Amino acid sequence: MREKASAVRERRAPAIGEAPTTTVLKSYLRPLVVAVIAGAFLALIGALGTGDSPLVSRLVYWIGLSSLGAVLGTTVALTVDRLWPGLDSTWWRALAIVAVLTPLFTVLVWVAGGRTPLTLQIAATYFGITLVMTAGMTALMTLATRPTIQTHAAPPEAPPPRFLERLPPRLRGSEIYAVEAEDHYLRLHTSKGQDLILLRLCDAVAELEGIEGAQTHRSWWVAKAAVRDARRGDGRATLTLTSGVEAPVSRAYARMLREAGWY
Repeated sequence: MREKASAVRERRAPAIGEAPTTTVLKSYLRPLVVAVIAGAFLALIGALGTGDSPLVSRLVYWIGLSSLGAVLGTTVALTVDRLWPGLDSTWWRALAIVAVLTPLFTVLVWVAGGRTPLTLQIAATYFGITLVMTAGMTALMTLATRPTIQTHAAPPEAPPPRFLERLPPRLRGSEIYAVEAEDHYLRLHTSKGQDLILLRLCDAVAELEGIEGAQTHRSWWVAKAAVRDARRGDGRATLTLTSGVEAPVSRAYARMLREAGWY
């Protein structure tokens, strides 16, 4: 059933101003879910020579270890965001997580392994194995919890977005509704019609800063003001634009867009 996006945003307005505690708790939820799944997988395959232990013991060990890593990793990421709010690179946060967690988990893995007499070679082995596992888990968490790529409205005195210079002559002066990736081209959806230009979507999104919008799918960027209707079903959403074009919302972006009041 179609709903007016503005009406839906009105009903969801309180969610945008949620209490800080609720927002922080939500930051831990998805990493914990990923950690439980990853821990169960490691337990089932008997990772790092744990295959001889009973399955229940392996599940407790690996899920517990993965969940602890998710909690500590999220805490490190939130701390980095708080200390360096202007840091845009997700992978800088990932490097900080690996740097903090690898020494800690090296000790935990060594203790869990029976506290083998520690030599330089054994310490290096434990550190190397833990580094690989921590980096892998951090990369998985980073990809699973990556934020929606958003662009923001510019203040009145700011120059127009750079992307407007790329509009073909017949579309100059039009309002941009959406940008859709098609192979190596971008299809521009505007108030004056459609056209194709040769450009990557990631470069276009960077140049669209100054227009409030967001990536809704790996192949779509949509201007928030162009959304007129929202339709949800089967865990997915479709946004209908002013022009009548329908833009998909993939699962990877659905939660962030919903929390931002898009639908």
